[in-house]
Amino acid sequence: MTAPAALALTHAVAFRGERGWSAEEFEGLLSAPGTILSGDATSFVLGRVTLDEAEILTLATHPDHLRLGHAGRALAAFHAAAHAAGARMAFLEVAEDNTAARALYAAWGYAQAGRRPGYYARQGRAPVAALILTRALSDRDAPGLGADPEATQRQTAR
Repeated sequence: MTAPAALALTHAVAFRGERGWSAEEFEGLLSAPGTILSGDATSFVLGRVTLDEAEILTLATHPDHLRLGHAGRALAAFHAAAHAAGARMAFLEVAEDNTAARALYAAWGYAQAGRRPGYYARQGRAPVAALILTRALSDRDAPGLGADPEATQRQTAR
């Protein structure tokens, strides 16, 4: 398993200018029931499953490893693990101004289900809304399937 300190380091550099999560916070989350960690210290998704819902708490990619497909692979692995744990729906919150993350989630079939105005504080700037995104999980998310975001979009559009 990836060490909490390595996750904290990646989280801090991925979210520069914001409060990164500490190794202790990661350790606490990793020990909680229903927690899923996919990926590694280069790029990871951390979330949890409660009943039939999977919540993505954070997705972080080290800036030295952007645009190499790591986040997509971690997201696919998270979907597979969450579905195997009984989740039928995944959801997350993303800052409205985080265009890169929004593009990634859209490519994987996430759609906006809500908006929380002024949710994210920004240093020296006006707060930014959080978008609540959701995506159904199904058998297509089983390991080996769903690893192609274009195929996911085609399947979601049906």
